[in-house]
Amino acid sequence: MLTTTERSIMGYSDVSSLLWREREALQLLLFKIVSEQLIVSAGQTRWLARANDEIEQALTELRTTDVLRAAEVDALAEELGLANAPSLAELSERAEEPWATIFTDHRAELLSLVGEVEQASEDVRCLLSAGAQAMRDTLLSITRTANTSDSKSPTASMTSAGAEPLLMDEQA
Repeated sequence: MLTTTERSIMGYSDVSSLLWREREALQLLLFKIVSEQLIVSAGQTRWLARANDEIEQALTELRTTDVLRAAEVDALAEELGLANAPSLAELSERAEEPWATIFTDHRAELLSLVGEVEQASEDVRCLLSAGAQAMRDTLLSITRTANTSDSKSPTASMTSAGAEPLLMDEQA
């Protein structure tokens, strides 16, 4: 039979291990988002679907780890007499050393990683939005050119638009 102190130490250790896993999952997510950003920047759009799939897998891993961590935090909170679902800051305040410092360090790193993930996600959204706008502009200019190339005859513009292939960047 474990003593209360031994159970608390095991609880601290289990939470810390899951926080490490969560940090690793966030780092993997950040890596996948930056990879997608590089793919978009390089114009290699054929890889976007694969990059999105990998981001979804990383998000699934992060969600799974988050659920496991929440369960361990709740168990430790019960041991310490805290309300369910305490924040990591609350847990740090209540924990004994060295766990208070360990949890504070985990919290700082998690906050940093979340900030980096949010920034990288916003950067990708901006790149994708700019790319989509450029594609719309290109398609509109092609349509206008095809429609105004020979306005004398309605059938002439259709045949001139369909007679010669329009060259477009394959990466667009």
